[in-house]
Amino acid sequence: MTTHRPEQPAPDYVPAHGLLTGKVVVVTAAAGAGIGAAVIRRVLEEGAEGVVLGDTHERRLSEAQESLAQEFGADRVASLTCDVTDEAQVQALLAEADRFGGVDVMVNNAGLGGTADILDMTDEEWSRVIDITLTGTMRCIRAAGARMKDAGKRGVIVNNASVIGWRAQEGQAHYAAAKAGVMALTRCSALDLAPHGIRVNAVSPSLAMHPFLAKVTSDELLAELKQREAFGRAAEPWEVANVMVFLASDYSSYLTGEVISVSSQHA
Repeated sequence: MTTHRPEQPAPDYVPAHGLLTGKVVVVTAAAGAGIGAAVIRRVLEEGAEGVVLGDTHERRLSEAQESLAQEFGADRVASLTCDVTDEAQVQALLAEADRFGGVDVMVNNAGLGGTADILDMTDEEWSRVIDITLTGTMRCIRAAGARMKDAGKRGVIVNNASVIGWRAQEGQAHYAAAKAGVMALTRCSALDLAPHGIRVNAVSPSLAMHPFLAKVTSDELLAELKQREAFGRAAEPWEVANVMVFLASDYSSYLTGEVISVSSQHA
């Protein structure tokens, strides 16, 4: 028997506590209204010395930088167009953080989804999702980790995985494989970087509501997805961002190689 879960109201926005005071944070796929944008806002509220937004969408990136600069100060916000499939652009994004003193926290949020039955999936569809979501995350870990090591920083890397990496879903073979790869990459790179004092963790969200998701998803599917959640609702992007901030902060100083489920749907 299927249990109907009433939709619980979202909680009030949590006030800041200065968890990232003085830190320099770089976030990929940070423009728009999704998790990346929520992370940027949250880290600024938490006292970050400077933030660097990366995104492939130039107009949204420019709008995001202008809005954040007006609210938090132009001297704390920088942005650069960045496609994580391009090593040179990844390196340039990390170099942009040098204006604030170099990267302390790298948040790897860039990813690409899509729906395709495995029998119909083309090599191009498969490769693009893997290259952005998994290999792109590797490129950013490698670049940020090298800079943190060379600077002698006890830096932090936070990756965005997904419950799809744990749970099967039709039409998601490429995305699920990529996100499962992000989880394994998180665990292994954490061991590689631990001798340098660098921590690597990931979050695994399920359903985070934002305008773009609402635009591309039917009401029927959203209702079905919400019923899979314990609270009968989608997460607010800032709720996922809060867990990323926790992982980036000194409150999680002994956590590395972990994947935290921001959802009731876990392994």
